[in-house]
Amino acid sequence: MNASKHRILSFLLCLNLLVSATGCGSTAIAPADNSSNVTQEKQSAESVKESESAPAESPAPELKDVKLKFYFMGDKRAATDEVWTTIAEKYRDKLHADFEVNFIPFGDYKDKMMMMSASGDDWDLNFDGYWLSYPAMVLGGAYLDLNGLLSKYAPNLNATYEKQGVLSAATVDGKILSLPWTMKMNCRNYLLWRSDPGKKVGFEQPKDSLKTVEEVDAFLHAMQKALPGEKLLMNALDPMFLEKYELVPLSVGSDLYVDINDPTCKVIALEQHPAYRELATYAAKWYNDGILAKDALINKEDLATLWNNGRFLVNMTWHEWVFANDEGTDPTRTIENSLLYPDKKFPNQTPLANVVCLNKNAANPERTLMFLDMLETDRDLYDTVQYGIEGKTYVLKNGAAEYPAGIDAASSNYMDWGGQWAFWKPQFMRPNATYSEGFWEREAEFASLPNNVNFSLDGLFVNSDPIKNELVRRSQLIEEFGKPIRFGVTKDAGAAVDEYLNKQKEAGLDTIVAEVQKQVDAYLASIGK
Repeated sequence: MNASKHRILSFLLCLNLLVSATGCGSTAIAPADNSSNVTQEKQSAESVKESESAPAESPAPELKDVKLKFYFMGDKRAATDEVWTTIAEKYRDKLHADFEVNFIPFGDYKDKMMMMSASGDDWDLNFDGYWLSYPAMVLGGAYLDLNGLLSKYAPNLNATYEKQGVLSAATVDGKILSLPWTMKMNCRNYLLWRSDPGKKVGFEQPKDSLKTVEEVDAFLHAMQKALPGEKLLMNALDPMFLEKYELVPLSVGSDLYVDINDPTCKVIALEQHPAYRELATYAAKWYNDGILAKDALINKEDLATLWNNGRFLVNMTWHEWVFANDEGTDPTRTIENSLLYPDKKFPNQTPLANVVCLNKNAANPERTLMFLDMLETDRDLYDTVQYGIEGKTYVLKNGAAEYPAGIDAASSNYMDWGGQWAFWKPQFMRPNATYSEGFWEREAEFASLPNNVNFSLDGLFVNSDPIKNELVRRSQLIEEFGKPIRFGVTKDAGAAVDEYLNKQKEAGLDTIVAEVQKQVDAYLASIGK
């Protein structure tokens, strides 16, 4: 996929692991208990008869043709219908299904899907994620309970899930409500810096030599002295300090965290933790010293684009974008990197980052699961779903999927289609211009390092309804007072933090923490922890 576009989506996926979301309280909610037996409702008499009379390994001869209706996020590419018609015809004997593949623009996706669910629409499958509409759709009872259905109609996919142990995050009140992606990755933080300008003036910093904020501080001041007048840093500093203190954000957002080492998962308001005062002190120091750019707080441009265009020299990002083939306008640039706080624990990306879900009113849940199971084992099907028609929408060069001649990211007729990420399969993914051969295997190996761990609250979505008014006020204060502190725009960091603490307390912080803690405790009890 095009690097700059994927960078934006990748940033959204990793956001909860890098910096607390602001203003998310109204959308990050807890799953409700939907006790209706939707599985039995969706298994028609015909489906039951088919499953009993046909051999499990070859149900196709008993199947009648159906049309599977899918929804994804983004813009529909020109060759989409032709690609999915090709899939339907190629797998007619096995699946007996045609496909209606629909796309909804990113900005409209959440509201549109919720409206369709409320109206009783019978679409079969849709893309979702914890960062998108998944929490709200779960609360609304939009998704089908896949217990029983998954193991019966998608045994290969189910076996992968069992091996990876990811279904617990997708299970709410004992119901499997989504099909997680099977990728394994980690958004642990790296510091990157342009080394080519420094080399010209005799300033060099060895790779992997910066692990702590104190070492980064010394490096930045030395770089500033060697390269006066250069814009060095534009990032918010949160990731560095969250990692130092091993804090993980909760789904409710609004700067609520837990210590990854705390088995009780005590809820922490960031401004009440020592990490925040230290963050404020360094941000003010770097801002006043001219290391943190004066326009960092108000700049609305994409940082990845600014970095690639050489607009600043020091960056913070994660493992994926340290080792992917990122896009840069200057081919002569050289970049060094160093993993920050490698001895600290850091959460792996949640399996709910990208999911597909079956509608509770799906017309064809069994056939949809059969399609997903084939996608788990059939390389040709995977290639067609992901890349399209060879020679028309993509070409293979030494095993890599590339654009055909005359087509690029801007004019792509199928590749890079939105919502494909839930279908990514590490066993089948082909290298491309962004991800080299073996990239995702190396990413999984990195995520498997001892200090990269799974987070015990991955499946929790905090119900914000009891505290929605308090969360709105909290988010307003984060934006008005907390954000300037983060970017060092304060006359006195200590005084600014004290004032901010008082304002949050007055706005109902204790009420927020008590309610979220109650839900965290209930969730831990429900999973036996």
